[in-house]
Amino acid sequence: MRRVNYKAKDRKTGRIVNGTVQAETEQAAGKILVDQGYLPQRVIEEGEGLFGRANRKVTSKERIAFTRQFATLIAAGLPLSASLHMIAEQSENKATRNLVEDISAQVESGKTLHDAFAKHPEVFNKVYLSLIAAGETSGTLDVSLKRLAEQQEKDASMISKIRSAMTYPAIVLLVIVLVVTFLMLQVVPQVENLYRDLNEPLPVLTQMMVNFSNFLVNYWWLILVVLAICGWFFVQFKKTDIGGKWWAKFKLHVPIFKGLFLRLYNARFARTAQMLLSAGVPMLEAMQISGEAVNNVIVEDQINQAATMVRSGKPLSVALKGRAYILPLVPQMAATGEQSGKIDEMLGRAAKVYEDELDERLAAISTLIEPILMVVLALVAGGIVAAILFPIYSLVSKIGSA
Repeated sequence: MRRVNYKAKDRKTGRIVNGTVQAETEQAAGKILVDQGYLPQRVIEEGEGLFGRANRKVTSKERIAFTRQFATLIAAGLPLSASLHMIAEQSENKATRNLVEDISAQVESGKTLHDAFAKHPEVFNKVYLSLIAAGETSGTLDVSLKRLAEQQEKDASMISKIRSAMTYPAIVLLVIVLVVTFLMLQVVPQVENLYRDLNEPLPVLTQMMVNFSNFLVNYWWLILVVLAICGWFFVQFKKTDIGGKWWAKFKLHVPIFKGLFLRLYNARFARTAQMLLSAGVPMLEAMQISGEAVNNVIVEDQINQAATMVRSGKPLSVALKGRAYILPLVPQMAATGEQSGKIDEMLGRAAKVYEDELDERLAAISTLIEPILMVVLALVAGGIVAAILFPIYSLVSKIGSA
């Protein structure tokens, strides 16, 4: 039993009361309050205050762990209900535990596992639901769950590697900004005071830095406000159809990283299609779901266009061939699969090739980008220091010769 805090209205007196009840879930606590003659207004499990609510979200890591554990228990021959109860009892994350308990309750009430999972679209996407449905229908639920866990782990690994490759440049750029800010706020004003005391005119470059330094000192708050407003508008713009397409296309053309994203999307499409086709999902449905799984509307549009051609009778290899954002190996391996009758296996091999290429490119970029950024940092900081020291040296030489 768990302690559940509540705020409720007494039906008889209309008085608002606060208290705590013992119950298995928040829903059960609400039912207890109704039976006692109260109208619940807020029911929150103890420990889920302002900061506790952050723990209500099921992370991708938690979802992967749940899938892997569920697959193991089903493969061992445990019934669905017993497997779900065991996972719920062992889960340390409150959100995951509540999720699994809800799925378990749905299954025990007679719903299919697919329908129980479908009640939580924020956790389980269409790929997940399709493989669960296929596994239930074919009696290979453990295999479907294992495939899902492996696919999610690979996808999470690829995303993590790309983020790591992009994080280092971001940190170095932040260091550059901090160094420039320090020099502008602490060093440049002292140079200005030195020239003012000696009644000497500032060199043009130094005067420009002094003006910029004064602007930072007087209007730093304005810079922060403008950056915050621009950031907010950018986030809102990305949520629009036009903004979403622009951002999707930008990632496919951004220097250095465009090859990474293109391989990520092609690997994701091929891997997802392979899983769905292996599980017996029809080709057109597999293409539609795989297109959504790519998570890039530009690439998804091209996959949907290819699906239209497949619907009209064209082979998958022909439908995919020659498209700007579908790499050549995908239609080539699809053609081989069509001839051999193993299209799912061939798509899986294409995905493996692009996953390996992604790893190689990430390693090459990480090796190359570090010295480049160090040179940029040295040039920026060195340029500013030189612009400060050379005038001082000239001034000292002038005073010494006088």
